[in-house]
Amino acid sequence: MKIGCVREIKPQEYRVGLTPSAAQEAVAHGHAVLIEAGAGIGSGFTDADYTAAGAQIAADAAAVWAAAEMVVKVKEPQPGERAMLRPGQVLFTYLHLAPDPAQTHDLLASGATCIAYETVTDRKGGLPLLAPMSEVAGRLAPQVGAWALQKANGGRGVLLGGVPGVRPAHVVIIGGGVVGTAAARVAAGMGAHVTVLDRSIPRLSYLDDVFMGRLTTQYSDRAATAELVATADMVIGAVLIPGAAAPKLVTRAMLKTMKPGAVLVDVAIDQGGCFETSHPTTHENPIYEVDGVIHYCVANMPGAVARTATQALGNATLPFVLALADKGWRRACLEDAHLLDGLNVHAGRLTCAPVGAALGLPVISGVEALGL
Repeated sequence: MKIGCVREIKPQEYRVGLTPSAAQEAVAHGHAVLIEAGAGIGSGFTDADYTAAGAQIAADAAAVWAAAEMVVKVKEPQPGERAMLRPGQVLFTYLHLAPDPAQTHDLLASGATCIAYETVTDRKGGLPLLAPMSEVAGRLAPQVGAWALQKANGGRGVLLGGVPGVRPAHVVIIGGGVVGTAAARVAAGMGAHVTVLDRSIPRLSYLDDVFMGRLTTQYSDRAATAELVATADMVIGAVLIPGAAAPKLVTRAMLKTMKPGAVLVDVAIDQGGCFETSHPTTHENPIYEVDGVIHYCVANMPGAVARTATQALGNATLPFVLALADKGWRRACLEDAHLLDGLNVHAGRLTCAPVGAALGLPVISGVEALGL
């Protein structure tokens, strides 16, 4: 198979879909790998690194899109990239379609086969291609929130860990999954007082055991959320419903109860955000203020630590890239129901039920897309 990888063009996105080591593995499997010139620079990988791995370098993105049978990316294709997709071509990347009707319609119109990292599953019901970036974003969230809390950046002027004689900041984390657990680990490590909200009693019990009293757990309902948000210096939104738009758990009315200069970090912004007042921002302009509350809603947080994030993502995606290339997408999905869960669009038809529900579009099953 001809596997292509282009430079990411979303603002301040420095990750790359294939590392040189991944390219080397694909070449060893007998595939041709075509990399856009400069695609890996943001992650610290040179064109020479790729050519040493056996890949070919293309002068521009158009050459990659035109030649590749499968394009491997990181972020969802931007409008200009979507225009270069063609029927029969495979796109393997993060898509996050539920809050993005324009992208969804463009992918349907392209006739391409689009497999989303974020809906590929595993035997335990997890999301193995989302987990590494969730881990990165979760660990980043308290760091960026601590920066936003600084007075010069519009925040309350509160030090996350406090000092002797001065109480630490109160960090409320909504969601105790991969993002929430990673955020709790870093926030607690920085000395903050941490409360985690979740609706799974087993998950709360797990967190209570793992953190051994270093954080507080709370069952998540509307009343508890409203009460804790009012006391928080920082709220981290770490909610995920696979493939679907994130629920709006912090309302505009709740903002009026918050401390002036408090900070909201919305890690769920890729799926539309879990705060009612959230809208996507960039690393260049990461924050804005609503009702005196600072919002950090960067839609590609892991891009800030591109080398670490690229390596972590590449470790997770490589087995699937090789399966798709070695077997073709049909056989790979037929033999792996978890990879089939990642199929979102095929030949003009939507194949992800949560996206269909969010956008009011008809959906066929992945099995129907396979022609079975």
